[in-house]
Amino acid sequence: MPPSALFLSPVPALTDNYIWLLHSGQEGRQALAVDPGEAGPLEQALDDQGLSLETILVTHHHGDHVGGLARLRARWPGLRVVGPAGEAIEGLTERVQGGDRVHALGQAWRVLDVPGHTAGHVAYVLDAPSDGSAPVLFCGDTLFAAGCGRLFEGTPAQMQASLAQLAALPPTTRVCCTHEYTLDNLRFARCVEPDSDALRQRQAECDALRRQGRPTLPSTMALEQATNPFLRWAEPGVIQAATQRAPQPALGSDPVAVFTALRAWKNVFR
Repeated sequence: MPPSALFLSPVPALTDNYIWLLHSGQEGRQALAVDPGEAGPLEQALDDQGLSLETILVTHHHGDHVGGLARLRARWPGLRVVGPAGEAIEGLTERVQGGDRVHALGQAWRVLDVPGHTAGHVAYVLDAPSDGSAPVLFCGDTLFAAGCGRLFEGTPAQMQASLAQLAALPPTTRVCCTHEYTLDNLRFARCVEPDSDALRQRQAECDALRRQGRPTLPSTMALEQATNPFLRWAEPGVIQAATQRAPQPALGSDPVAVFTALRAWKNVFR
């Protein structure tokens, strides 16, 4: 009997968050959700599709990623809530760290430690979905479409290493981050690489999607490698642009130095 297809969708929440929802459509209609910053939109999506919430994956402790946990646990008392071992998050039933595996919906999720945005941030990778579709990455606020998260608790070296770990995933990997920041990030990316045809095309496509009220996500790792300046620290044009923003001392080609200059530039970009 062929495996059931996996259905993946972003549920808009709060101002610009997405709660990722995954289900297989099999008997029982069980679902998995990622980073529920509020309960209402997720509950509505589950009710609309006749789904029951089985598992929640949490990437980090910020309120816009965990704000719905208490209400969701009250509605589904047996709910499994998985999150990072290194962060204080109320309501977790299981704590994980890099190297662990999480089995849910008949799938095996690999846990990665990706500190930088927060000290204990984790990501979840589904390397081989049972339906044969492309791998899935739930990366929270570490990697964004054409951008990356701010450094609230970690160091530039930690964040650069975390991004390098994610960038090594297969090009077909679906990148499921948790904010609709894409257009703003693309404006910055085009300042870094103003002559990039790939960026021009991506911005046009994303502009069209947002005009239709549609999400720009998920992305793919191939697209991020081609257009995300925070993964392109080895590109001569990116090094040159970063150096112009931080000319003293000269950056050379050190990935951490290039990343640090880019992140500092993005922090003040308007």
